[in-house]
Amino acid sequence: MLKIGVFDSGLGGLTIVQAISNVIENAEIYYVADRLNAPYGEKSPEEILNYSINITHYLYKSYHIDVLILACNTATSWAIARLREIYPNLIIIGTEPGIKPAIERTSSGKIGVLATSATLKGQKYQNLVNSLSLDKSIDIYQQACPSLVEQIEKGEIDSPKTKELLEGWITPMRDSGVDTIVLGCTHYPLIEHIISDIMDNNVTLIHTGEAISRHLLSMVTARGHINKGSLNIYIDTTAHIEKSMVNNILLNYKRIKLITI
Repeated sequence: MLKIGVFDSGLGGLTIVQAISNVIENAEIYYVADRLNAPYGEKSPEEILNYSINITHYLYKSYHIDVLILACNTATSWAIARLREIYPNLIIIGTEPGIKPAIERTSSGKIGVLATSATLKGQKYQNLVNSLSLDKSIDIYQQACPSLVEQIEKGEIDSPKTKELLEGWITPMRDSGVDTIVLGCTHYPLIEHIISDIMDNNVTLIHTGEAISRHLLSMVTARGHINKGSLNIYIDTTAHIEKSMVNNILLNYKRIKLITI
């Protein structure tokens, strides 16, 4: 049975797990929500790298994983290269803002990117934008979203504060003619209905869960995985998480366990 480790600073990465669960069978998924150190988007690169190494070590030693998925754009930016050096035999898949599909789908040539400040500052993101923007004339409207992850983690998705924050960030994009918005954090699909409302339902939203799932299936199939059978999901967390939020994203997980890393 394929063993997949997935981690994020909180519950956002469960949107990736949910997408994987629609594609992968004959597998066990071990998810770590590092709530103790959330949000990663406001931490230093050194801290993010340290958290990522510690969690990967935990997943590798505790569950003997075959695959590691960084279900966090920020962790991917600052840690994936080092993790591939430390664990050369693991399949390691990161999460990147979907700039390429956004360029392919925009009609106006105006793309919005919502992400954490750490993701937007990361060299990996900057290289991605610079390379892809050479192929087509586009305008990118970048917006860091401080405190949005915390609002989502608390379950305050539809609260007035969350809506007020999003209004302030997204209204200028709407008024500038943006027709495609990249959700550059795995938490953000959980508030996509609010974004659509602010954009008057006249927007294409890009997130990467389905693309990661297809890529994962392709890679493990090439290594002999038989994709037929059961799927079990286990959740570990370094601090309290809102179980109601977990239930809103996943219905078929086996247990939630508090851990120390």
